[in-house]
Amino acid sequence: MTKLPEIHIKASNLAKRVKVSEGSLTILHDISLTINQGETVAIVGASGSGKSTLLSLLAGLDVPSSGEVYLAGKPLHQLSEDERAGIRARYVGFVFQSFLLLPSLTALENITLPAELAGDKQARQRAKALLQQVGLEARADFYPAQLSGGEQQRVAIARAFITKPAILFADEPSANLDATTGQKIEDLLFDLNTQQGTTLVLVTHSEELATRCQRQLKMQAGRFINTEELANVG
Repeated sequence: MTKLPEIHIKASNLAKRVKVSEGSLTILHDISLTINQGETVAIVGASGSGKSTLLSLLAGLDVPSSGEVYLAGKPLHQLSEDERAGIRARYVGFVFQSFLLLPSLTALENITLPAELAGDKQARQRAKALLQQVGLEARADFYPAQLSGGEQQRVAIARAFITKPAILFADEPSANLDATTGQKIEDLLFDLNTQQGTTLVLVTHSEELATRCQRQLKMQAGRFINTEELANVG
């Protein structure tokens, strides 16, 4: 596999504007940041601060109104949706607040799917190993509706890591869970991240969870408000 650049994510003057009945609403204002290989970075802010919009732009799920964003050295702002999807499939894993498991697939099948789509002939074997690692080997043949919220998120985390992504984006991974279950999910996320050496970008409203990352970037009204912590801005 081609060696990735040491800078995994770089954004310059990102802005996002949407049309509203009154004209135009700016959600993000000239955001710039750099995230290096292996870093763990938390983007923190209240609801409506723009943090999830920023994650979508950094991951290539959406395109900026202006500015540039590079993921694994690729200019996402210049690529088509199909090209961005190809970059995500090759380099990126996701963990979302709402789990997003396929209801018609078992836990094992949900984990296996991304690796199978990537042509991994060992996908099922590695999925079983990950299922055991997240403590759900006894739930392999259960469907999402038969699993608790915490169990579903453990399946989602295993699914995110099966392709050994260079970069993992996590959007409020424990927000829908009770405190005890949420803590276990967070521990699992960081344990697997450390084992695989993944670059982690975590969006959260929880200051406590954010402190587990090497760097915390606070957002308010579409801007960073702790510029002294943006030491790695390029």
